[in-house]
Amino acid sequence: MQTAVSPSIGTYWQWRGHSVYYVKAGTPHADRPPLLLVHGFGASTDHWRKNIEGLKGEFEVWAIDLLGFGRSAKPSIEYSGNLWRDQLHEFITEVIGQPAVLAGNSLGGYASLCVAAQRPESAAGLILLNSAGPFTPTESVPEPNPIQKTLSGMMRSMLLQPLPSFLLFQYVRQKSVIRKTLQKVYLDQTAVTDQLVEDIYRPSCDPGAASVFAAVFKSPQGERNDVLLSQMQCPLLMLWGEGDPWIRARERGAKFRQHCPQLTEYYLQAGHCPHDEVPEQVNSLIQGWVLGLSEKPQQAQ
Repeated sequence: MQTAVSPSIGTYWQWRGHSVYYVKAGTPHADRPPLLLVHGFGASTDHWRKNIEGLKGEFEVWAIDLLGFGRSAKPSIEYSGNLWRDQLHEFITEVIGQPAVLAGNSLGGYASLCVAAQRPESAAGLILLNSAGPFTPTESVPEPNPIQKTLSGMMRSMLLQPLPSFLLFQYVRQKSVIRKTLQKVYLDQTAVTDQLVEDIYRPSCDPGAASVFAAVFKSPQGERNDVLLSQMQCPLLMLWGEGDPWIRARERGAKFRQHCPQLTEYYLQAGHCPHDEVPEQVNSLIQGWVLGLSEKPQQAQ
């Protein structure tokens, strides 16, 4: 059973005319970089509360709501990895004031990888937890049959329309649906608490939340993970919830390792959000790895 952790009190930063919410805990340490925690799709800084509490004694810890999520503004704009990359980079530059170790889950992992690869001056290190993002196909993918292709096109076209997209959003934002979705992607069902459901539900009530949801279907596909990894120069730690039903962690981990052989990785008995499901393990691994950055290069496990 997970113990309850009080939410941290955050504040707002104005970025490109929009309010961006963030949380800060702990104090600076001259011998170690600060941490910046970046949530996944539909989540927020609240999803890191167990990690903020567990890591603030050893690090200056920051967590941020990506534009379009959590308590941050939800403008009707084009959302993309490039947008969130620039948000994180400029937050590190203007607010944190020194390179940080970025730790990102799912979509937040992809955005953090974009920073590490394309804005290297902001990244002292990178931690990916069940990270999202595409890889370049290594073998030809068979063309779908004409019926599948037509149905797929019709579905995408329908979801690009305001009304169908709005109706789908109204369905998936129901608390009962949120709970069922979480129960599918968490191995430990006791970690799916009323508080967690509320943390995900609450931002969906904000003005503009439906348009952010719709923007997912319109977003241009970002740079491929393999390309980003080839550009990245900072150390990489990968933490995988091996029971994630949305990805094949071992297969996906092998792809990352192929393009970044020097990474350090661990596979945990957890689902898509190991930082929330097994926070003690994740906090311990993050702490040991970051403290070791100034000592000797980490070897792959």
